[in-house]
Amino acid sequence: MSQTTIRIDPHVHSSASYDGHDPVELLLEQAAEIGLDGIVVTDHDVIHESVRAAELAPEYGLFGIPGVEVSTSVGHLLAIGVSEMPPRRAPLDETIDWVRDHGGVAVVPHPFQRSRHGIPRRHLVDCDAIEVFNSWLFTGFRNRRARRFATENGYPALAASDAHSVPHVGRAYTELVIEGVDRADLDGESVLKAVREGSMRMRGRRQPIPASAHHYAVGTARKSGYYAKVGALRGRAAAKASAIRGVQLLSELPGR
Repeated sequence: MSQTTIRIDPHVHSSASYDGHDPVELLLEQAAEIGLDGIVVTDHDVIHESVRAAELAPEYGLFGIPGVEVSTSVGHLLAIGVSEMPPRRAPLDETIDWVRDHGGVAVVPHPFQRSRHGIPRRHLVDCDAIEVFNSWLFTGFRNRRARRFATENGYPALAASDAHSVPHVGRAYTELVIEGVDRADLDGESVLKAVREGSMRMRGRRQPIPASAHHYAVGTARKSGYYAKVGALRGRAAAKASAIRGVQLLSELPGR
């Protein structure tokens, strides 16, 4: 039976998030550069850029999976594999049902960490998976607690970078083992099925320091180049618009 292993970072933010910094094109380019097979852009309470990222992903050799980090009444929830915006501030169980009804998987990110709107243990109801490794936690305590909770309660466990800028994409990721499907036949639904079934051989890790340093440098250079190009294009557009306006004003002068 065929077996395919893929690497996914299922929790990444773009500039569409209030706390994100970079466009999805740069996030996708970085993911491809460091050897991931896909990312899920999960912006806060908006989904339009994630849908666009999923559509663009094949151009970068990646799987395209849309998603969103939606605010529920008790904390944040990752809705992975949905292309519509779930209801905001709804009860957690209702939001989970909505995600499942729309073909997605409901993942609890950075649980128990109230400073980041993590869902408290007392409110955590049946979900599809738990994020047990979030690369942005300052200490390993919350990650260890999340892993222990997932193990004790039989939840599939995911790892994610929770990246808010290009250099941090892939700091942590989930490695999925998908049985009976060749890589050429893989699609987003195959990935979602593997998450639901807990088909993980690795649940993520921090990259080694030398690799992280290299990826940070590459990502920073890519950002600098991108924004320099955007600035130059905007400058030319502004100059062109100014010149056109100048010609218009001259044509309006008396005697012209």
